[in-house]
Amino acid sequence: MQPKSLLISLLSASCVGAQSLTSVLQGNSDLSTLTSTLQKFPSLLQSLGSASNITILAPTNEAFNALFATPAGMAAQNDDGLLQAVLQYHVINGTYPASSIPSSGAFVPTLLTNSSYTNVTGGQRVEGISQNGNVTFFSGGKATSNVTQADVKFDGGIIHVINAVLTVPANITSTAQASGLSTLASALTQTNLLNTVNVLPDITVFAPTNQAFAAINSTIAMLSTQQLASVLEYHVINGTVAYSTTLMDGETVPTLNGATVKITLANGGVKVNQATVTIADVLVANGVVHVIDG
Repeated sequence: MQPKSLLISLLSASCVGAQSLTSVLQGNSDLSTLTSTLQKFPSLLQSLGSASNITILAPTNEAFNALFATPAGMAAQNDDGLLQAVLQYHVINGTYPASSIPSSGAFVPTLLTNSSYTNVTGGQRVEGISQNGNVTFFSGGKATSNVTQADVKFDGGIIHVINAVLTVPANITSTAQASGLSTLASALTQTNLLNTVNVLPDITVFAPTNQAFAAINSTIAMLSTQQLASVLEYHVINGTVAYSTTLMDGETVPTLNGATVKITLANGGVKVNQATVTIADVLVANGVVHVIDG
């Protein structure tokens, strides 16, 4: 074979092996809803098709059907901005094969940077965790999406097929109410801090449960509004999204009221001063919430 013919053969083989994003999606009948939804946003589809080093979390048709049957899903169908944000939240910056997702969890940035839906520097995160050979992604409100087919390759990276649509993280107000933290939400409203914690970028909130507030109800009743505001500000870290994987044993972290809290890691758990984190890493629009028992 002549050198020129050999080169042509190699190029041809390369072209045959190439798999565009569109061809991969269209080749999987269980991803037809994702495909048709992406086609509503030609510029997004084009940018994804030409992108490199990305990971796409691809919900199945059944996953979309489940979403569209809910009030949130119906709202997304009638709001192109929200629907596009949902799609962008399913695209991770970087190529993450299933084998690279650690058992301790990893918070990876997505293409969701629209300030109408997120205020996290570098893009809203999604948490990936591997347990017993299975990979799960956690999104807003600790919603879970399990990988049912991993490492589907295409030109720009890989696709993981998931069984539930990711939930775009909501603001602190909605998250507190949905998580049963109504006393915290009421206290933030009473002290005019609710809007502050909703809009501050890159925050961490240590959120006491209703039971924790009830345990010190007599003390709270004696506080002025300003004193209560200072107590609540002591539960907020401003300018740092402190996911559980980034917390360090013994570190002291400044809070919104100027004082510091001490982080202790022991026996697989996390303490903030003397309070124990009971639910870690609840993703919100502008950061993360850790629910504490005190």
